[in-house]
Amino acid sequence: MTRSILERLTLVHPDLEIWWDSSPLVFSSWVRKMVGNAPPTEKELLEEQLNRIFNTTNPSESIIRGCTTNPPLSLTAVKTDPETWNGWIDQLIRSKKGLSRQEYSWLTYKEVIRRGAKMMLPIWESSGGKYGYISGQLDPRLLTEGEKMIKMAKEIRAISPNLMIKVPASTQGVEVVKVLTSLAIPTNVTTCFTLPQIWAVARAAKEGAAIAEKNKVDMTKWRAVITMMIGRLTEHPVLDEQAERRGIKLSWSDKHWLGIYVFRKAFKLLKENAMPSKMLACSMRDGPLVSGSYRFWDIEKIAGEIVYTMPPYVLEPLFLRCGSLNFREEVLYDDVPEEVIDKMGKIPFVRQSWDENGMEEDQFNQHPSTVSTAATFAQATLGLEEYIGKRMSVKARKK
Repeated sequence: MTRSILERLTLVHPDLEIWWDSSPLVFSSWVRKMVGNAPPTEKELLEEQLNRIFNTTNPSESIIRGCTTNPPLSLTAVKTDPETWNGWIDQLIRSKKGLSRQEYSWLTYKEVIRRGAKMMLPIWESSGGKYGYISGQLDPRLLTEGEKMIKMAKEIRAISPNLMIKVPASTQGVEVVKVLTSLAIPTNVTTCFTLPQIWAVARAAKEGAAIAEKNKVDMTKWRAVITMMIGRLTEHPVLDEQAERRGIKLSWSDKHWLGIYVFRKAFKLLKENAMPSKMLACSMRDGPLVSGSYRFWDIEKIAGEIVYTMPPYVLEPLFLRCGSLNFREEVLYDDVPEEVIDKMGKIPFVRQSWDENGMEEDQFNQHPSTVSTAATFAQATLGLEEYIGKRMSVKARKK
């Protein structure tokens, strides 16, 4: 057997995890597309390696140890198999008359999550509840509504024992993490970009775990991860705007070193303080080209005891361009160029993002990356509702 690049990556550390960043329902169709587009001489090997990522016939033998998803990705799952889902949605509208478009959308979203959780459940069972979680995201439009987020989280969690709740790293989300943890509900913090956010939600999880222990709540099937959305920090226009006002020109490598630096600082901070949460990397970008060899710094330079969640846009260049890469435990390195740190230290956006005391909790909702990402997610959530609305219109015309 020829080890794939993902299998070589997992050798860096026994607790390095790779998660699938999309609904499990679309995995097989993605494999077919990848293999279909590959040169004839590479199809057999590529298909073999891709099918080991998520072994649909024996999920417990999969490379992936978890899955993240959200409402837009659930819409992709629906659109990938419209014949099945249109029939299911039409039946839902018939059986539960008089609901709003948003209510039908919520029920559909929960069904997509339920089916995905069922596919991941063998991983959860074979690992004793350590792996095999699928993340169900709270409605991003509830960013500031703590009580509603807690209510929705309990509803999602009730779907399956391997459900982990994606909670925003908003001001209100910090308390939500604490409450859910006290109830032994696993959490995956999202909409998270900065060290102050990471530190706040890590402390909230630790405090929640202490409450659970005091109340004798069973925590054996609980875990927590904190997602740093690397690209959504380093690509925000405010970074370039503030740099230019100070006469600073930022290169591609400057920005990627920034993301690596913040992630490494977060990893070290959590480890040194024995926090129960684990760092998760997402929004990774491929590149650069070095001496004719394609690299993937956003993966290479944080490799270690972390979680990566990888959507197709990460996996595709990794398999198609980066097959010769070898990995080391670089999350422990301290090799960010001094000139990059000096340059970045002059930019307020950066200082606010890489110091755990750079923001107070009541400032989280105003951070530029939070504002833009929350707006994007909220708009994307409407996509599933619009799809449901079209099915409602079809049903109405047929009456």
